[in-house]
Amino acid sequence: MENQHTTKNDEMEIDLMEIAGVILSKLWIIILSGITAALVFIVVTMLFITPQYESTTKMYVLSKQDNNTLTSSDMQTSLSLTKDYAELITSRTVTEGVIAQLNLDMTDKELLNKISVGTSSDTRILSITVTDEDPYQACQIANAVRDVAANHIQNVMNIDAVNVVETANIPNEKASPSLSKNGIIGGLLGVILATAIILIVYLTNDTIKSQEDVEKYLQLSVLGTIPLMEMEKKSKKQKKNKGRKKR
Repeated sequence: MENQHTTKNDEMEIDLMEIAGVILSKLWIIILSGITAALVFIVVTMLFITPQYESTTKMYVLSKQDNNTLTSSDMQTSLSLTKDYAELITSRTVTEGVIAQLNLDMTDKELLNKISVGTSSDTRILSITVTDEDPYQACQIANAVRDVAANHIQNVMNIDAVNVVETANIPNEKASPSLSKNGIIGGLLGVILATAIILIVYLTNDTIKSQEDVEKYLQLSVLGTIPLMEMEKKSKKQKKNKGRKKR
């Protein structure tokens, strides 16, 4: 039993070595495939994907029971209501109000897809980020969403005020897509695909190619080899020579 187990381990090790050898012998193909795929992804990103810009504004919402004093209960109430404020910011009332204010040529659902609201843990600060292909429009929409949402929150939640922490900026650099990121993804996919194809071709090819293959897979001793290719070439040359002589 131990001998059989050892033999199986040897065969497995030999197979892994062969696979590693196949990969190394085709390494130039794998590298070339990775570079080609990376370049294709970069070109597609540059030509067919529209750049997107992000503009962010921040607002501070605080519920006060008394105009002159701030109690610990006010702080806890504000923290627990932060998620409610985020829901109000993305409500249809706010999106329709922004569309009307800026005269935007889009539906409320299309505008909603451009808006994201973030909340930092243990804070009462809400971040409103707008993504658009026009950096100036992204800034305008973000500020408009903040202003319309502030009025909506005051009316619904019956609070005193919503303070502006940070106005929206006009972004100078695009937020997406990333050429380097897409290039790396394309390169990895190209390497993986090329490696997979090489291994599949190798593993599915069960033809006998050499004397070593006969001894290994068929477990037969080879007494001699017949140079078939050379004989075939000689026969072809002889036929050509005969044809020339007849002419």
